[in-house]
Amino acid sequence: MGFLKSFFSGKSENSADDKLKNNQKNFEIFKYDGMRAQRMGRADYAIKCFTEALALQEDFETMGYLAQIYIQTGMMDEGRNLLERMIALEPAHTSTYLSLANLCYMQEEYPAMAAAAKKAVELEEGNALAHYLLGKADHSQGEGIMSIAHLTKAIVLQDDFIEARLLRAEALIKMQQYKEAMEDIDAILAQNSEDESALLLRGKIKEATHSEEEAEKDYLNVTELNPFNEQAFLYLGQLYITQKKLTEAIALFDEAIELNPNFAKAYHERGRAKLLNGDKEGSVEDMKQGLRLNPKDVQSFDGQYGNQPGGTTGNVLGL
Repeated sequence: MGFLKSFFSGKSENSADDKLKNNQKNFEIFKYDGMRAQRMGRADYAIKCFTEALALQEDFETMGYLAQIYIQTGMMDEGRNLLERMIALEPAHTSTYLSLANLCYMQEEYPAMAAAAKKAVELEEGNALAHYLLGKADHSQGEGIMSIAHLTKAIVLQDDFIEARLLRAEALIKMQQYKEAMEDIDAILAQNSEDESALLLRGKIKEATHSEEEAEKDYLNVTELNPFNEQAFLYLGQLYITQKKLTEAIALFDEAIELNPNFAKAYHERGRAKLLNGDKEGSVEDMKQGLRLNPKDVQSFDGQYGNQPGGTTGNVLGL
């Protein structure tokens, strides 16, 4: 009897051990198959593999891979849930909070973004990216002074942090601190004289300080550097409208729409120029097309064109 009891007991222990080994083997197969699929651009298969792996073992690294794919494929809620699970598993991991802050920015949930970035700063005071993301969250919530403070900290930690300098310049421009903003822009252009974002911001400063010809040069420069930079076309076309160069504005937006037939804001602005130029029918058609393409990108839903020279507003759809 003792022999039989020992025999069956040993078999049970071996069986449990074999199961653990088998689970570990399957986990590794799923994990590394997922990694290979991710490298090959097979996001759908990678998600299946990582999900199966996590069903066998709650592995922090695998969670990170899966969260990355969720974010890349637009599955933001799934990615956020997974990042929060990772934080619960390893609450002192700075990069997870940074990933969560970036994701919250994409979801336009700025208080949550700020909370994640603050936690990253608490964990790693010398992390420039953490300060930048906190400044970005403050900027998105209209907290200009706080935003500048955090962005300045990021720049002190990393002098060549171009994104932080660009955002600080933008915040300073909003506060009409043009001299200080230009210092950041000059620092960026010293590193890269063709930085499109810096050139566009410099153009906005030139506009604000009544140097329209210099602003036009900056905008034109960007359209030549990159014909697909939509913001450059918008800024240049809006400048032409302000200067009452309506024919030039319409021609410019014609070019922008030819390059990208789905450019909703270009239709909206071309419609504004046409209205001011006396083409009411063409204005209505452009407004409708802009609304069809992307209602969020046009200025309003009721046919109103704001920001017209002289402060007038036209009701297009009610003509």
